[in-house]
Amino acid sequence: MLYRFSLCLALFLGLSTLSIAEEANRPRQLLLVSFDGGGDNGLWQRSRDFARKTDIRFTYFLSCSLVIAREDATAYKGPHHKAGRSNIGFAQTREEARTRLSHVWQAHREGHEIASHTCGHFDGADWSVSDWKNEMQSFRAILSGAWAANDAAAEEPEGWNGFVAGIDGFRAPYLSAPDSLFEAARAEGFVYDASTVTKGPLMPKERKGVLAFGLPLIPEGPKSRPIIAMDYNLFIRHSAGVENPSRSAEFEERAYAAFRTAFDRQYEGDRIPLQIGLHFVEMNGGAYWRAMERLVTEVCGQPDVGCVTYREAIKEMEGREGQDVSGL
Repeated sequence: MLYRFSLCLALFLGLSTLSIAEEANRPRQLLLVSFDGGGDNGLWQRSRDFARKTDIRFTYFLSCSLVIAREDATAYKGPHHKAGRSNIGFAQTREEARTRLSHVWQAHREGHEIASHTCGHFDGADWSVSDWKNEMQSFRAILSGAWAANDAAAEEPEGWNGFVAGIDGFRAPYLSAPDSLFEAARAEGFVYDASTVTKGPLMPKERKGVLAFGLPLIPEGPKSRPIIAMDYNLFIRHSAGVENPSRSAEFEERAYAAFRTAFDRQYEGDRIPLQIGLHFVEMNGGAYWRAMERLVTEVCGQPDVGCVTYREAIKEMEGREGQDVSGL
């Protein structure tokens, strides 16, 4: 009897040790939260303040028309559009643009990532490689000269131009990602793109020399129907794109449940990075920002969770599961 007990105990301890070792060798669960546009200065401040409290670093996909004052709008011309046109408008004043530029720089200094969301937020589904290159070049040129253009040349931070030149992440408006985008992105020095959509969380894959991240479809709502893990898509499903703040708490709960379920599934499973996309707009009374903030508050302090930028995720994934991203 004693022999059997000792044998069972040894087996149990051996399996426990193996289980602990396997758990210790598991990669961290990565959470990538990004914002498209980068307009509202109040939300810049809110996101930066929130990040300091919760140990998260965001990726901001900036639209460069938002650092152009309306009176200077003709300085920008998007492919196949007249000068001075933008689907998301411009800064109302140069003062507003200067405040936004300050947020961009401070966010960069705080460890967040600034990436490109083009300038005029046009749908480039039918654009040529040349069209995409022109828009990407406009982004860098306008951002590089933005302090001077907004009467603040003396306030331009040291290292600003190097920072702009080093921006290497991209997301296309409307998630329109034809092959021509990837060819242009590679030529213009972008390392990764986050414009595609995947059937659930997947590891990024190389596409024409650029690392392609896909926003995942995640289950949502009473019937667990798949939806892109992005606030705008939730907004369309929940209220047909019409603001309904009276149901904000309900929509927040649905969004939070979807985000949390998607996170837990990866955390308990294969530890594939989870991506969530938001905009600088508080849709349905801020329901989707609050849902994201709840998730981040709950998980980002855990030792085996990393709430990181896309660039940080690439570094952490190098060599993981045979994924070689070191050369990109």
